[in-house]
Amino acid sequence: MVVTGGAGGSQVAAPESVLEVLSAEEIRSLTRLSDWAGARALLVSWGIIWGSLFAAGWWPSWLTITLALVLLGGRQLGLSILMHEASHRSLFKTRALNDVLGKWLCAAPVWSRLPAYRSHHLQHHNYANSPRDPDLGLVTPFPTSKSSVLRKLARDIFGVTGARRVVGLIAMDLGFLTYTASTGAARKDPLAEGGLSLVIKQALHNLGPVLATNAVMAGLLWWAGIGWTFALWVGAYLTTFSLFLRLRALAEHACTSMVENPFWHTRTTKAHAVARLTVAPHNVNYHLEHHLLMTVPHQSLPRMHALLVERGAIPPARLASGYWEVLRQVSAGRGGAPDASPA
Repeated sequence: MVVTGGAGGSQVAAPESVLEVLSAEEIRSLTRLSDWAGARALLVSWGIIWGSLFAAGWWPSWLTITLALVLLGGRQLGLSILMHEASHRSLFKTRALNDVLGKWLCAAPVWSRLPAYRSHHLQHHNYANSPRDPDLGLVTPFPTSKSSVLRKLARDIFGVTGARRVVGLIAMDLGFLTYTASTGAARKDPLAEGGLSLVIKQALHNLGPVLATNAVMAGLLWWAGIGWTFALWVGAYLTTFSLFLRLRALAEHACTSMVENPFWHTRTTKAHAVARLTVAPHNVNYHLEHHLLMTVPHQSLPRMHALLVERGAIPPARLASGYWEVLRQVSAGRGGAPDASPA
């Protein structure tokens, strides 16, 4: 147990492991997988995607186009979250569905690679907020100044971040950069390693699914007579997706603790309906719970959260009231946002 300051200066004991809070039977129940829940999640995200594209295509106006850009960015993040679930093999109960649908309906449409992401992400879970965490570059710049945060968000909204991401993805897919899902990619020379044939081979393997799935989308939209709306899919990827991706990353680990205790090195953020459509799809806001038991599927995270809250296990400093609170914390300046972690 870690002793922390409670209300009125009293001392309360914070757990160091989820095993201190949940029974074996509760854990078995929470980690139970479902093919139906995975299929439903995919249908929800793809339903919103196609609904947004067809609404903008059939009734084009500034309102439908703006809504489409917002909803598409949120569902692109949603597909990324479902790929994340598949990387933990918790999206579907059936292993083949995890890998096949996780690759073709989740990862490839948003320019991701499931096997590479799985390896990267499991290392993050093993070493979260430690020097060996591959995602540490998303955390260490914060807190920072309000002007710095605003510049980052502006680059997201105006497509600068998205354009940089595309350049990086091309370099990784061709083998000129090592793979990363965050920061810290290192330069490589595939021409020296295997010549032009190696570059072509890697391009076909890595870019092939991305181009194939997006070509199918573009073709279906063209067949429906609204082919121009594929530009909205690309535009959202460069703008709103970048914004929502950053906000999600900030909420998960920024301004938390460099300690091993999983109750302290991540954060859960409350999400209202708009947040769930944009920055927090598929219960990704329950990130503390996810780090405590990474094989709990997304549909069971709210129930796990309720159990932890009922038993007073979540440190108040690790439960944000919303994404505005997270932005206040990360923009408090270098001398601000003191970490309320255990001593």
